Amino acid sequence: MNAPTTPLHPWQHRAQHELQTMLYDMVGDAQFPCVGAKAALARGTLEVLACSRIDSAWDDLRIHDGLLAFAAAYRKAPALFRSFAVVFEGPDDLTEAEFEAALWQRVQSLSDKDVWRGQDYDPGVSPDPENPHFSLSFGGEAFFIVGLHPEASRPARRFARPAMIFNLHDQFETLRAQGKYEGMREKILLRDEALAGSRNPMLARHGEASEARQYSGRAVDEDWACPFRYGGDAP
Repeated sequence: MNAPTTPLHPWQHRAQHELQTMLYDMVGDAQFPCVGAKAALARGTLEVLACSRIDSAWDDLRIHDGLLAFAAAYRKAPALFRSFAVVFEGPDDLTEAEFEAALWQRVQSLSDKDVWRGQDYDPGVSPDPENPHFSLSFGGEAFFIVGLHPEASRPARRFARPAMIFNLHDQFETLRAQGKYEGMREKILLRDEALAGSRNPMLARHGEASEARQYSGRAVDEDWACPFRYGGDAP
């Protein structure tokens, strides 16, 4: 497996090994529905960065460093099934609403650092979370986030620690161009239905509805407003 993109302090080695192993075990479980994540694990392209708390900005520079390196490596050698997973030691008792709030705090902070470091927004997507073509952008590459945490109502999003999985938007476009996207999406939905007893009502194709509604995994209603504002102009 690929090593984390930033050097570890001695105290972080234990957490890196422990949290990475936990995530690999979850993805490798036979019931885990996301076949894309399973492919990344099998290929050794599921990178993991262990961090302290999802409700703290302590590790945000490390995370952003990792995202920049991940985006640059992808541009240098594009390939399918790569993910950058940030797994936090805690807190492990956040409600779905609390986890969602913490996730968007990290997103806002990371995006603000992208602006501060002079990174361009991926021109293939929109920075407006109300736009159906919205995606986040770090290091000039668009990303879709999958949030995981212990109190998630959907079994596929339930994990012993809070986590944010960053998936490259360009990979979905490549799958579409190859005629493989719909088949893979349907396979994931069927596996998720087998695990949960129902299909995830929040899932939508890019361009049909803003993907921002899907990131935390919490079922949100039509009145839900995304707290993210690109350019540091947070509400």
